[in-house]
Amino acid sequence: MSIFVQTHQDSTSRARLGRLTLGHGVVETPVFMPVGTAGTVKGILHEHVASIGYDLILGNTYHLYLRPGLDVLKSYGGLHAFSAWNGNLLTDSGGFQVFSLTGLRKIEEEGVAFQSHIDGSRHLFTPESVIDTQHIIGSDIAMVLDVCTPPSIDHRKARDAMELTHRWAQRALDHRNQLSEDFKGKLFGIVQGNFYEDLRSESAAFFNEMAFDGIAIGGLSVGETSEEFAHFLAHTASRITDEKPRYVMGIGSPDYILEAVENGIDMFDCVLATRMARNGGLFTKDGVITMKKAIHKFDKGPVQEGCPCPACTTYSRAYLHHLFKAGEMLGPMLATIHNLTFFHTFLKEIRHAIAQDRYATFKREYLGRFYAK
Repeated sequence: MSIFVQTHQDSTSRARLGRLTLGHGVVETPVFMPVGTAGTVKGILHEHVASIGYDLILGNTYHLYLRPGLDVLKSYGGLHAFSAWNGNLLTDSGGFQVFSLTGLRKIEEEGVAFQSHIDGSRHLFTPESVIDTQHIIGSDIAMVLDVCTPPSIDHRKARDAMELTHRWAQRALDHRNQLSEDFKGKLFGIVQGNFYEDLRSESAAFFNEMAFDGIAIGGLSVGETSEEFAHFLAHTASRITDEKPRYVMGIGSPDYILEAVENGIDMFDCVLATRMARNGGLFTKDGVITMKKAIHKFDKGPVQEGCPCPACTTYSRAYLHHLFKAGEMLGPMLATIHNLTFFHTFLKEIRHAIAQDRYATFKREYLGRFYAK
């Protein structure tokens, strides 16, 4: 049975509403997932993440595999109990992190051999082993191991990487099926093909025919221009079946999110919201403000009028400015709560616009205000 049901199609674009049914509850889409790479969303308690309204967050197989390690996670029965997170959990296979270890990894048919960035120890990720690892983590959505490529490679190398991704995907699916009822999570495939239209089309067609629960679009937001991102996003998304949830990995700015939703994307994640918060960058409807700037020193107003987060309802811009200038940890903590509240509200507004068949207008007006400066 499909985990995804489309509930409404916007009449002005490909944007759509849907419902994901997962092991720890139902998720309304489009949805933004906060990133909790190592089993924690940085700077905020999981209970506060849930109180904002999030019911799906992301963890990373590579980092969790290395630390705390599978023995620890197994002893707790998985990451949910270990980290006191009661919502849904999606885990990246770790492929992107492994392939970022330039000089420390080797790609072969069997899998990818790599050295830990922590202690230099040697490890092997295979399509089967990352499924086993995500099974131990207790992922509600698990991702297959894929071959990530930079935007500068030639067509032959891009095809080789795509075809290896396809072979790994089949192995991952076969292994998941062998685990049968023991594997409680849902499994997503990942479309690759670099920045070549024919390869993207071929990869999308391959995954459309596979028995995956959802389909992700990989290999975007890896250094390409915004024009290239928009083109290859639209090209790839239009070739993925409507019957399954679509997920674009690693995007988190309002313009990229709005572009993705317009093309029928249901899910996305990014570290941007929390990373910027830790450095004093706070999202508002009028753009990003930098709390370290002296302009806020005497500002008694909130970060964002109408925002329900404690940074806005309890404190002033001047106080947050002081916290960042003084190096107090409360500053990044409040900023993190604010930014995650901003994106949760942003997605609610997106879903409301789709429900009213006015997404194209909403996107144009939102971007006009956010990037007005």
